[in-house]
Amino acid sequence: MKYKFMIAAAVMGISLAACDNIENNVEKTDDIMTEPIEKGIELSNLDTTTKAGDNFFQYSNGGWLDANPIPDEYSRYGAFAILGKKNQKEIKSIIEDLSSLDKVEKGSPEQQIRDFYNAGMDTSRIEELGYEPLKERLNEISNISSVQDVIDMQAKLNMEGTYPIFAIFSSQDDKNSTNVIANMVQAGLGLPDRDYYTNDDERSKSIRTAYVAHCEKMFQLIGNSPEIASQKATVVMNIESQLANASMTMLERRDPNATYNIYDREKLKALFGAYDIDKYLADLQINDIKTVNVRQPKFFENIGVMMSNTSVDDWKTYLEWNLVNSNASALSSDFVNQNFAFYSTTLSGVDVMRPRWKRIISSTNGNLGDPVGKMYVERYFPAESKKRMMELVGNLRIALKESIANLDWMSEETKLKAEDKLASINVKIGYPDKWIDYSSVDITANNYMQNLWNTSTFSYKRNLNKIGKPVDRDEWGMTPQTVNAYYSPNMNEIVFPAAILQPPFFSMDADDAVNYGAIGVVIGHEMTHGFDDQGRLYDKDGNLNDWWNDQDAEKFKAKTKILVDQYNNFAILDSLHVDGDLTLGENIADNGGLFIAYTALLKSYEKNGKPEDIDGLNFNQRYCISYAQLWRQHIRPKALIRNLQEDVHSPGLARVNAGIANTPWWYEAFNVQEGDANYIAPENRAKIW
Repeated sequence: MKYKFMIAAAVMGISLAACDNIENNVEKTDDIMTEPIEKGIELSNLDTTTKAGDNFFQYSNGGWLDANPIPDEYSRYGAFAILGKKNQKEIKSIIEDLSSLDKVEKGSPEQQIRDFYNAGMDTSRIEELGYEPLKERLNEISNISSVQDVIDMQAKLNMEGTYPIFAIFSSQDDKNSTNVIANMVQAGLGLPDRDYYTNDDERSKSIRTAYVAHCEKMFQLIGNSPEIASQKATVVMNIESQLANASMTMLERRDPNATYNIYDREKLKALFGAYDIDKYLADLQINDIKTVNVRQPKFFENIGVMMSNTSVDDWKTYLEWNLVNSNASALSSDFVNQNFAFYSTTLSGVDVMRPRWKRIISSTNGNLGDPVGKMYVERYFPAESKKRMMELVGNLRIALKESIANLDWMSEETKLKAEDKLASINVKIGYPDKWIDYSSVDITANNYMQNLWNTSTFSYKRNLNKIGKPVDRDEWGMTPQTVNAYYSPNMNEIVFPAAILQPPFFSMDADDAVNYGAIGVVIGHEMTHGFDDQGRLYDKDGNLNDWWNDQDAEKFKAKTKILVDQYNNFAILDSLHVDGDLTLGENIADNGGLFIAYTALLKSYEKNGKPEDIDGLNFNQRYCISYAQLWRQHIRPKALIRNLQEDVHSPGLARVNAGIANTPWWYEAFNVQEGDANYIAPENRAKIW
């Protein structure tokens, strides 16, 4: 499985979904649509036949949902899509312009972007090659004769973007945020999460059966007989099941204290047992590191046991599978189609693959993000958007400071520290001040697989090279063309890429109620991440440091328990429910964003006066509808089930109906009364920040 490494130990964003396997199903990054972008509230998007108090999601979005059925190629289709498709077309325009250039300098961004895309679009050559690009690695795996050889191959695959068994990468030290350290993390699974291997429900059993069948078909595509392919698929499932059983759950991984375990080299060697960790680090040319943060010690202790108990031949089969599975989307159509059939159709319910140009745009964007991003902002990002965003961020910061000062559950001592942390939050808007230089990466127009490996090797070496060095605070964790935003607890910063600073999130022409209900809530959401159940554990300098007194911490947990219970009781697809514990951080951020942005909106009206109604809607109604329309989406049942199991974000339906029902102005704006389906009694509503 492939991983993308972030510059921080964790980032918390607003994304609708994190449930699609990005490498095996790049469809996630194309969650988009084509209709014109509105600058305010589009009345035709509403469904006024639905009572707002019964289903505000449907009330705000029902007209749009009816007019925009989900296309065959999507697992989910919604408001985030508006900018996704716009950005995709703009990036395609950039690439097409580059394609018309006769001469470009080797190693220049123009040459690299053009040739990377063209190589991916050269289907004749890709079909002709079949799985030829993998044969050298497959032969090397076939010649493995010892556990030491297994380790050597693991490191080689890591460099090229495949991460069997486990992964190592750099990130800020959670308890010394000025430095970058090595981190080891559990990995090596072909299914999206360890629970797919451990759960005993019928859906999980069915998926495991389908996964084994998928493995068999892929093994046959590289020349194995059906009998041998079946045996190899069984080996893969056996090894991955052992890895899964030793893995932390998603909920356990949300505890930063549980995933902070510093090991020196001697202690590390003892933990790994039969696995020669010194050899692995030497293979990656990072053998001089003295300490490592082992995020899941139980998992790595199990690796040593597995190295003793698993035959070299079985490890060879497992490595072979990881190589093929990780790179299937870059091979000929028989591999691409089989890969899609499992990861998109079986897991997410998508029956139609996106056109190749869309997939290769996503691949180019993902592998050459900074070169593409630099051209994107030069061509498409207006400077006035950044200025207006700075004003909005300043207003939201003032509103959150006021909210902290007025909290009735927090002591003055902790309030001062919270206000100090808020004042220390750094803000990045639009694009980075310096760009990553890819000029050393060899990109050609006739070898798509090698281009993928070369960019992966460059990025991975760059990541590992940071170990032991001071953190670069100018670095970004997202490219400017990404439709998202994030908060980094280690950096104590909020980041808003250029791509999100457009309608429906933000418009220079929209009224304040619409902008504060959309981008204002997004800003407040990211700020609140600094004070959610995870972010609150980091101090103003980004260090994992308990700055709360015990009484305040207990009161905070009691406040958040209200949200946990609300979302646990939120039914999806009749019998399924949101996981209130898994989604707690994002739900806290939504709750904070709604309250903070509304406070900032009222402050803007104190200066400028309250506006007249627009299209028959008062500012309260426009604020609420603007928020709700951000989360409009169609989502296929299989994708929704994945969302509930794998995603720390609640589904859009819950983010609207459960989120808005905690805000008092919603009740007034839409005359919501006791007895309405989403009514919550005042004493049971959640307000934390």
